[in-house]
Amino acid sequence: SSPVFKGDTELSSMVAGFRAWTAQADAMAEKYSAAPGPIDFASAKKSVRDVALVDALEKMYKSSSPPAQTYEWSKEDQDAKLQLIEDAKAGLAFTQEMIEDTEREIAYLRTHRTTRDVSTSDMKEIYPDIAEEVEKEIENREWFKDTLNK
Repeated sequence: SSPVFKGDTELSSMVAGFRAWTAQADAMAEKYSAAPGPIDFASAKKSVRDVALVDALEKMYKSSSPPAQTYEWSKEDQDAKLQLIEDAKAGLAFTQEMIEDTEREIAYLRTHRTTRDVSTSDMKEIYPDIAEEVEKEIENREWFKDTLNK
């Protein structure tokens, strides 16, 4: 929904994929949050030719009681994920700073747009790095440095 995501099609498709993945994870968490219901062996006996196989499965199901498997999120893994989140926040702050710098640069370039009315002195003021390079080339007598192959 952010305008940043709408400008880049690759990024917007990645965001949409992530949103779909989280929606699927939420749906699966909801689906498997409750204990499973009992197995209907009677209907299985009616639909399967080998009733002895179903009887053996039913007997094994009723006699076994495996321990429930639960996942414990380790402290090290939690710390690693928290560090990743903090790194992402730091990266976000850096990216936001770069966006602000770029917006200032764009505004500067718009106000100092080069036209036929801009003088050489104005160009030197607007682009001091280029002016310095040009002066150095003149002093070194590198007249065609950028135009001819050596």
